[in-house]
Amino acid sequence: MNRHTQALAVVVPAHDEEELLGACLESIATAVDEARSVVPRIGVWVVLDACTDASAAIASAAGMQVLTVIEQSVGSARAAGMRAALERFAAVSSRKLWTAHTDADSVVPKNWLTHQLDLAERGADVVVGTVRPDFRDLDAEQTAAWWATHTPGVANGHVHGANLGIRASALLAAGGFTDAAVHEDVWLVDEIRARGGHLVATDAAWVRTSGRPIGRAPGGYSRYLREDLVPLARQARAPLPLPRVDRHWESDPSEVA
Repeated sequence: MNRHTQALAVVVPAHDEEELLGACLESIATAVDEARSVVPRIGVWVVLDACTDASAAIASAAGMQVLTVIEQSVGSARAAGMRAALERFAAVSSRKLWTAHTDADSVVPKNWLTHQLDLAERGADVVVGTVRPDFRDLDAEQTAAWWATHTPGVANGHVHGANLGIRASALLAAGGFTDAAVHEDVWLVDEIRARGGHLVATDAAWVRTSGRPIGRAPGGYSRYLREDLVPLARQARAPLPLPRVDRHWESDPSEVA
């Protein structure tokens, strides 16, 4: 059993994700099964934010704990999930509660939780995981641009709510997720880093997320893929130097482009 982590909370915000939520929750269930030998106390909360589709039925059928909010804000949805998790694990020290975060349009790998827990055991307060778009959603130019600007196995340190792990004590000390409609994950990680939290960026358990052109959160990953990806690839005149890595690296994410 993990010596330091006594409980694990997984939080998944969702807004009208009936097409993708089932695959997301199935992948989380597999990752949870893998993690039970490490941390037997695990809870998964699906936070349905102003959903008008079949997301509630899908989450209930998957056996997950379901919360319903009407916030239209991913930050508020994540915060609601965290409040429920903290209440459930109130007897556990926040230092020994690990929280894992993804999005309802994403699919996590089998080692998603065990990898985060391993890094937490080594002292990480935040695990910044990488994401890859579902290339079935991208055209040929976007796909080529993505591979031209990303190197498999190399953690770039970009913060994504779709692949994020945070020690509960660090999350609470930083004030938790704000009620922002976008970038709530980036702001929280920035605050934890400013308070001296230990961040680890890794590509060893990357998450596949939707590459759809119009996302649920304005200004989020969909906007990046739609508006920034190809221009950034065109601007890259030469390959950037890469840090030496052994599947993951420990550093300040702001140090890597």
